[in-house]
Amino acid sequence: MPAMARAYARWINERGGIDGHELRVLTCDERDTPEGASKCARRAADEGVAAVVGSYSRHGRAFLAPLEAAGIPYIGGYGASAEEFTSYLSYPVNGGLAALVAGNGEQLAAYCERVALVRPDTLVGDSLPGLLDVSLGEQKLPKENDIRAPEEATSYDHQAAEAIEAAGDGCVTAVLGNRTETFFDSFRRLGTEGGDVRISSVAGSLDQPLINRTGGPASPFEGAYVTGWYPAPGDARWNEMRGVIRKYAFGDNRVDPEDTGVQTTWIAYTVLEAVIEAMDRPDIAAGGVSVSLNRGTEVDTGGLTPPLRWRFQDVVGSREYARVVNAQVTFQVVRSGRLTAAKKGFVDVTDTLLDAD
Repeated sequence: MPAMARAYARWINERGGIDGHELRVLTCDERDTPEGASKCARRAADEGVAAVVGSYSRHGRAFLAPLEAAGIPYIGGYGASAEEFTSYLSYPVNGGLAALVAGNGEQLAAYCERVALVRPDTLVGDSLPGLLDVSLGEQKLPKENDIRAPEEATSYDHQAAEAIEAAGDGCVTAVLGNRTETFFDSFRRLGTEGGDVRISSVAGSLDQPLINRTGGPASPFEGAYVTGWYPAPGDARWNEMRGVIRKYAFGDNRVDPEDTGVQTTWIAYTVLEAVIEAMDRPDIAAGGVSVSLNRGTEVDTGGLTPPLRWRFQDVVGSREYARVVNAQVTFQVVRSGRLTAAKKGFVDVTDTLLDAD
């Protein structure tokens, strides 16, 4: 994600910057700790940044409080912390994990009589069954079977056996982040390949890079249903981003255009560009960026998301997802080793989020 940000800066600066302003990208590694997240946020304040853009952190409370104190907007987070969807200075570009799980239930309802959900045994994980239940209930299907799994396990044999029994000839969906591959390794070892159980997951847990490194067309994820935030990686709407990566991140193998984090970073900087251009001011500061966002600057992302805008009337407005303005997801399926669209266009899960809340 930092490498994508720097590539974007090289590209936009070669074109004269954003409305004549040079884009400078500063990065800070929080090392996945609350202390590190807070330290990075305080550094952002000390540096006088205009915005924190396209970042990833599980420690929303630790970094958003210092940003709020300094009046610095947070644009386009990855949805890794609940606070991203409640802070008044957060401007998310997607609906986070909640929207994915809500959409996943609707996607699976078309194929599965029964669904088993394997999710982390954490506070965030505790919110997921309700979202899936609501979306399955809207399709007149029974509630899912909720299977808790430890976050850092090296094997999930017990959870895999439980999921197979619970799903019957239906579907098993796993939402375990970077442990999703580990879970499905256990799932395969139980001899379910070629059986009646269909597998599923969501963006961030199952994406194209994972499919590629597990065999592509021979991947065990062939045929899996996946709910994403954005169009499938091969969609033509990603062509501009791919061109920027080829030219301005050439040889930098950290930047994978099929990685969801890279895609989110691209969209987040697209937002920053549109907001600054709408300001039309000689000086760019955090307060002005926030004002431009709050006044309703509309951002066209080239079809990668619906048009984005953060006025009061644009947000979902629920307690848990107060800052979400984009509650739309995409349905995808793995075919011949590639994530492809299973349904044309976006699916709006706003009602599911509100009902679950």
